[in-house]
Amino acid sequence: MALRNIREQGEPVLNKICKPVTEMTPRIKELIEDMLDTMYDANGVGLAAPQVGILKRIFVVDCSTEEVEAGPYVFVNPVILETSGEQTGQEGCLSVPGKSGQVTRPNYVKIAAYDKDMNYFELEATELLARAICHENDHLDGHLYVEKVEGPLYDVTQDDVEETEE
Repeated sequence: MALRNIREQGEPVLNKICKPVTEMTPRIKELIEDMLDTMYDANGVGLAAPQVGILKRIFVVDCSTEEVEAGPYVFVNPVILETSGEQTGQEGCLSVPGKSGQVTRPNYVKIAAYDKDMNYFELEATELLARAICHENDHLDGHLYVEKVEGPLYDVTQDDVEETEE
């Protein structure tokens, strides 16, 4: 498909509330495929529609590693049903490039949504997947993780990224 431009902090679209998807159209399916391609190209684990300039309640997540398959997931019109526990860790965002900060989020999330074919599903997630779901869901309501950062934002260098990947 196509790569889309990722909107960065300060662009008004990132602070707006997204509208629900009322039907799955070919254009929305194309958007979802483009979002996945854009997320993978940027080495992200999640991407929400407003990050590519579209005010629809859609996000994608893929927290898979060589050891664990955790996606890709497509969430259309997601609703967080339940959260519990807590985890604190470093978080970054494709819309806030080169920065990271410490954020506390739930360690467990139960979410309801529709997939790319508008089939309803519920998913229970923990740890990184729970963090990613909460992070991306915040985008749909016009919020960035920097609003939740505990302490300063840190600059992330290419060396930090390479060390994380090893």
